[in-house]
Amino acid sequence: MNKTDLFIGFSTTLLGSYIFITFFTEFNFIAGIQIMQSQGNLGKIVTLGSILTLVAFGVLLKINKETMARGVVLAVIIMAILTMFI
Repeated sequence: MNKTDLFIGFSTTLLGSYIFITFFTEFNFIAGIQIMQSQGNLGKIVTLGSILTLVAFGVLLKINKETMARGVVLAVIIMAILTMFI
């Protein structure tokens, strides 16, 4: 597992969070993150952002990229731990 695998996991989670905040709230991304963190909803945003990561995981398994899929799962675990402590 290399750094590219983790980058794919983090980028898909961040992209999913960005899409959710941009399209489903009236805030821009940075302000939305700050407001959601102050309200205690940051974990929910990261969870919704991880839906896109689930799609990436499925695609990677379908094209036989098991090590990249492991990196995606590891990135989700790291994001969950970071969300608990932020």
